[in-house]
Amino acid sequence: MSSTFGQHYKYIDSAKVMGPAKYAADIKRNPETRLVEIKKYIPGIALDIRYATTNNFTNHRMYPQARAFARLPVVLALKDVQDELKAKGLGLKIYDGYRPYSITEKFYEIAADTNFVADPRKGSKHNRGCAIDLSLIDLKTGKELDMPTGFDSFSRKAAANYPDLTPLQIANRELLKGVMQAHGFKVIATEWWHYDFNGWAKYPLLDIPFSTI
Repeated sequence: MSSTFGQHYKYIDSAKVMGPAKYAADIKRNPETRLVEIKKYIPGIALDIRYATTNNFTNHRMYPQARAFARLPVVLALKDVQDELKAKGLGLKIYDGYRPYSITEKFYEIAADTNFVADPRKGSKHNRGCAIDLSLIDLKTGKELDMPTGFDSFSRKAAANYPDLTPLQIANRELLKGVMQAHGFKVIATEWWHYDFNGWAKYPLLDIPFSTI
């Protein structure tokens, strides 16, 4: 699908979204806030970047590459999470990280349910490089732990505190919640897999293609 990186947008004042040129100038001043590739900092982390495939709610390939990025402080916190989980024989699987703003517009046009897709008039924490979609895996088998739903389910069972689940699903969900919260993340109410990094509000919305990061 085509992109509108750094151009005008349908739902928001373009001045509120940082394109490639402004981003380059911003991280020159503040290199500690730059977007980095998660795999380069956490080589053992598993990736399942659904939006680089057709296996997602849009049924379209939304990303040109199966890569995951986030702001440097977010990735360093994730590294601490991964290290803690490793002692339990577990690890993280990443479904999505930084998401260009223009993709958020497309998501909204496909499924305008703001319980599950971000309102483009406000933008997403993913657009700020401060949100991560993830799950837990068993390091020995590489298999995902039993969770309430699959990724990107629009079901009520996806809610972070939905009660009518098996004891194992609740235990796994709460294990993920506990370790993420301990390292500066907060789950959102409607999606057990989506975690926002504390302090996200200080980071601007971005529309930067993966190829320029």
